[in-house]
Amino acid sequence: MKRFCLTAALVAITASAPALAADVGMSISVGEPGFYGQIDIGNVPRPVLVYPRPVVIQPAPFVAAPIYLHVPPGHAKHWGRHCAEYNACGRPVYFVQERWYNTVYVPQYRRSHGKSFERGDRDEYRGDRDEHRGRGRGRRGD
Repeated sequence: MKRFCLTAALVAITASAPALAADVGMSISVGEPGFYGQIDIGNVPRPVLVYPRPVVIQPAPFVAAPIYLHVPPGHAKHWGRHCAEYNACGRPVYFVQERWYNTVYVPQYRRSHGKSFERGDRDEYRGDRDEHRGRGRGRRGD
């Protein structure tokens, strides 16, 4: 029995190793290839939609504003299976078409975010570490 439990545990660990190895902390943000999620339309030209009306899976107890999502192929078609991944089951959702996202939204997003997007900065300020040396560390920095 002990041997069986040990073997079962070893199989479970081995089977889950590829799943754990796949999550390497990769971060993709809006405007990069492979990004899926909510997008802020802002002053971008009107999006081309997958469906003309918003999709709602479960009615919410309050009226929520519709959101625009860029989702992988198949997610819009089977939205009931995937809405929880985007925290949008109770909201009206418009799905933007892949082509519109890549040819209209992404170039506009990159233009509006300028050099910080091209360098890969996550925020607008990226100061030199030496500039802050000794500040906020008590006596150590004197």
